[in-house]
Amino acid sequence: MNKIINIEKADYVNQYKIHFKFNDGKENTVDFKPFLFSSSHPDIKKYQDENLFKNFTLDYGEIEWNDYDLAFPIFDIYQGHV
Repeated sequence: MNKIINIEKADYVNQYKIHFKFNDGKENTVDFKPFLFSSSHPDIKKYQDENLFKNFTLDYGEIEWNDYDLAFPIFDIYQGHV
């Protein structure tokens, strides 16, 4: 049986990088800056404001911003890229 992977802990590092710890013990740091600064969509561009970006929460083992205004697939975060 496959285990469901969840984020146990997420800590803001700096410059749009977040360090993740998963429930299977894996850890990695994901750089969100390339994604945020290459997007032209206004709902994504607003997270170029570092203070807004740092205001994420973990909800049911996933990372999200402002009630899922911004979210990423857990598989991508687990793999270390968005």
